[in-house]
Amino acid sequence: MEAFLGTWKLVDSNNFDGYMKKIGVSFTVRQVANLTKPTTTISMEGDTITMKTQSTFKNTEISFKLGEEFAETTADDRKVKSIVTLDGKKLNHIQKWDDNETSLVREIEDGKLILTLTMGDVVSTRTYEKAT
Repeated sequence: MEAFLGTWKLVDSNNFDGYMKKIGVSFTVRQVANLTKPTTTISMEGDTITMKTQSTFKNTEISFKLGEEFAETTADDRKVKSIVTLDGKKLNHIQKWDDNETSLVREIEDGKLILTLTMGDVVSTRTYEKAT
């Protein structure tokens, strides 16, 4: 878990609009979200992990324990049931709502945090660099 801790700034995004469209985000919200460059801070106190995402569009914060389901309200206001697990060097975040499921997989590659978002056959990758 240690490698994920810190503050990460978005530097590259691929097919994020396609992913947002697939999960049902409105055109207007997608337009704004595509322009933002969020910063994510991942911290850990005891066995509780907190992820804070801040952008000019919206700020979100979730706290959870690995392997325990929790209720989450996403940046696009979906009410989901989430579970986050650590699988080797991958942090797997599954969100479920209304018979839908999406995965958000975070992994560290060459000092960068790679976030892979998957919904059905649509995949988006977002690359973050450690903020100084």
